[in-house]
Amino acid sequence: MGSALDSHFLSLTLIVTVGYQFLFFVISALLRFDKVTDLAGCSNFIILAVLTFCLKGTWYFRQIVLTILVILWGLRLGIFLFTRILQWGEDRRFDDMRGNIGKLAVFWTFQAIWVWTVSLPLTVLNSIDSSPSLKPQDIIGWIMWLVGIIVETIADKQKLAFKKIPANKTKWIDVGLWKYSRHPNYFGEILLWWGIFVASTPVLENTEWLVIFGPIFLTLLLLFLSGIPLLEDSADKRYGNLGEYRLYKKITSPLIPLPTSVYEKLPKWFKATALFEFPFYSKSFPQDE
Repeated sequence: MGSALDSHFLSLTLIVTVGYQFLFFVISALLRFDKVTDLAGCSNFIILAVLTFCLKGTWYFRQIVLTILVILWGLRLGIFLFTRILQWGEDRRFDDMRGNIGKLAVFWTFQAIWVWTVSLPLTVLNSIDSSPSLKPQDIIGWIMWLVGIIVETIADKQKLAFKKIPANKTKWIDVGLWKYSRHPNYFGEILLWWGIFVASTPVLENTEWLVIFGPIFLTLLLLFLSGIPLLEDSADKRYGNLGEYRLYKKITSPLIPLPTSVYEKLPKWFKATALFEFPFYSKSFPQDE
């Protein structure tokens, strides 16, 4: 097995990622066209997976499985998001960016960092010269990925179906998995990428363990920056004056799906420390005591 991070693979994937995202940045900036944003991100993951898999040419079973899992995730999410934005007609995230080249550049730079960093476990796995036999970590990781992508897929489909109903356009979703988590799709996303990392651990040695920064970065991104905080703030501003919404938020876990009857009874300190119910998720309206 390798004993250190393969700098050639890391450099190549970084160059490919930056170049690919820069291409779409130019398209977005010149044409003010943002419908391919998510597709550009997801397809970049697929490109890196296929590139690193073919470049090394070792093709061990562990590499084959994890490469396929990343490709399946990228295809599923990319097609879903692209289809959704075509139906919706616009991406509200870019409302204040389309005429601001600086903000647009920051967004595309951050997307390149996201793709390259989260891909690290697979990039390093596909760069190894040998691979041990299957370990319990492989099975655990595959199960985590499977549960994660099932949860993410179901949550996405449920929300899309909910939003298609005209009467629901001014409502928040609180049915299906969304009854037990305010962001079940993000729970699935985090779980499946931690699964990819866990399944890669049998081959990691020394500095290769730094690839754990991939799932950590994704988790921090969704918990503290571009994921949950933005959506919570947006929903609070739209529905915060409604008692039903305030009740939903009070009894529903922000990330990890739990029965509302269980979550409601948990102490606030436990929710904040173990279940990610951070105070800044509810800064837009006063909390019920």
